[in-house]
Amino acid sequence: MALSAAAAPFPATTATGTSRPVDVALVLAVDCSSSIDAGEFRLQSQGYAEAFRTERVQRAVLGGRYRAIAVAMTHWGGQIAQQVVADWTLLDSPAAMLRFADLLAGMPREVADDATAIGAAIDHARGLFDRVPFRPERQVIDVSGDGMNNQGRFPSYARDAAVAAGIGINGLAILTDHATLDRYFRAEVIGGPGAFVMPARRFADFGPAIANKIAQELS
Repeated sequence: MALSAAAAPFPATTATGTSRPVDVALVLAVDCSSSIDAGEFRLQSQGYAEAFRTERVQRAVLGGRYRAIAVAMTHWGGQIAQQVVADWTLLDSPAAMLRFADLLAGMPREVADDATAIGAAIDHARGLFDRVPFRPERQVIDVSGDGMNNQGRFPSYARDAAVAAGIGINGLAILTDHATLDRYFRAEVIGGPGAFVMPARRFADFGPAIANKIAQELS
């Protein structure tokens, strides 16, 4: 799939400075490898958008000590195919979450790559925490995907480096092509205290699954 040369990441909506504490800084790392077709990408985008419109997720975002989280989204494919599409954004009210949901619903695809490099995606996501403009109590990477790593660094190596840096990794495994992908994610991808994998049996199940996952990892 060819991407428009004019395509650019969505801008950040952040607070100024670095003094604002938040409960969680969350990177949503979205699989955009070639196994994800255009319709499946739309289901992912709509699923993320609808998640932030649900009462359950909104309660989880506002239920922490600071009643706020910071979130960023990146699209990923092969070893050198990652793109930040929504930079660090402060979610501290239902209105902020609805604006973020609208942003995600209209998100164009910024990566379309043949390979699936989960390790590189984790390394890329880990780097985003170096410039988060808030003070998070927890740092979490949320990896979703429908395939196993087939290029670049082993996911377990990237996972171990992230966990050593104090970053947790949770996974959402879409089982359409690999019926046991959740087991692979559990063994090779997730890490940190309380890390978990949420399975989605098909792309049509992605929306409810990602809403449950985000609510659980923020609780």
